Amino acid sequence: MLKYFRDALIVAAAGLSLAWLAGGLTGLWLAFNLALLETSLSFDNAVVNASVLKHWDEKWRHRFVTWGMLVAVFGMRVLFPLLIVGVIIHAAPLPGPVSLWQWFSSGQWPATDVLSLAIANPHRYAATLQSAHIEVTAFGGAFLMLVFWGYFLNQNKDEHWFKPVEKLLSSIGKLDLAAILLTLLILLGIASILPHEEGDRFLIAGLWGVIVHSLVDGIGKLVGDETASAKLGWSGFIYLELLDASFSFDGVLGAFALTKNIFLIAIGLGIGAMFVRSFTLLLVYKGTLAHFKYLEHGAFWAIGALATVMLLAAKWHVPEALTGGIAAVLIVFAAIHSWWERKQAD
Repeated sequence: MLKYFRDALIVAAAGLSLAWLAGGLTGLWLAFNLALLETSLSFDNAVVNASVLKHWDEKWRHRFVTWGMLVAVFGMRVLFPLLIVGVIIHAAPLPGPVSLWQWFSSGQWPATDVLSLAIANPHRYAATLQSAHIEVTAFGGAFLMLVFWGYFLNQNKDEHWFKPVEKLLSSIGKLDLAAILLTLLILLGIASILPHEEGDRFLIAGLWGVIVHSLVDGIGKLVGDETASAKLGWSGFIYLELLDASFSFDGVLGAFALTKNIFLIAIGLGIGAMFVRSFTLLLVYKGTLAHFKYLEHGAFWAIGALATVMLLAAKWHVPEALTGGIAAVLIVFAAIHSWWERKQAD
């Protein structure tokens, strides 16, 4: 079992060492807590990733756990927040060749990009990123809500955990475009209780979440395999990366409650992402999902809970600890129920 966590432990040791060098014991403690927060909030992500990866061949699994982790750690937890702030303040997310040349020639950093802003004025950077909270949560919440509906609104699904509810959802799945219709109704309902300007921002971002999910889901069907979008190939790779992005939004925004230092945030969330990767590999190669038949159900119920919380966060603040707690309870309960039924059958 330890072999699945070898890379995560190496990254953790290196990351925590860097955090100690950057901020002493305080930096070490903050990075550790951020890693713990990311791991606890994203365990349901590991279960969902495993449910997809179990259908993939070894080549695509390897691509996801190598290239995909680079995108997850550096792309979604470092570059993506910089890009969001860059769009808001109309600045480049990273220093360009001109800025670098000015630094080399004059010895002074021009500080015209978002990364420089985050280093020089972390409070302004954090405030600017938080100002995009409605758009980020609406997009991520809509995307995750469609993932949730996609699992339960399946008329061919014959194994149920919460049987009355899941059977009803399976029946609703007979309706064409049921997932999109339900998600749009939720978006319209929440947008209607927000102030006019915020409601417009929420609805537009949520619609983009629906559009992006539909596009990614449709790529596989376009090439002739109706399950490809969730199983293999580039469509599956993009699907999982967007899924990880939706999961990571809450962690990235919540991290600023602990520290405004983007390097400590990147280190802590990066360590957490590596442990999520390790849990994913463990679940895939040890066949854990087959032994705990309701674990996948619990993870998708956790996704539904997270999507609901993200969408409602446009109106009401919900502590990240509560969100992670709901997901943990659902997954643990599903695992215990699976173990109990298996024991009864033996």
